[in-house]
Amino acid sequence: MKKKNVKKIIKISKFEKLLYAFTIALIVISPFAIVFSQATLSKINFEVEKAKKQISTQLKKNESLSMKVNELASLDNIKEVAVEQGLSYNNDNIKSIIDNNEE
Repeated sequence: MKKKNVKKIIKISKFEKLLYAFTIALIVISPFAIVFSQATLSKINFEVEKAKKQISTQLKKNESLSMKVNELASLDNIKEVAVEQGLSYNNDNIKSIIDNNEE
């Protein structure tokens, strides 16, 4: 007598089908998500470096302008402008104002 090969059919529940489908989708989607997140991170880092460069440039401009203000406000420059305008420099007429809030 020959033995017949009997194949058992295993029934898969709806939950298991859903679980398998979710796992397969996760395996397929995850490489794309990783590449997308790395590209986004790279773009953000580029923008941060660009902003740092702009800040550095602006700080240099601010420092240069501050030096220019100090140069124009110097006593020698004030005397020179006064003479050019036909005014005389009299140290007795200059009053010093002390700001007590800066202490």
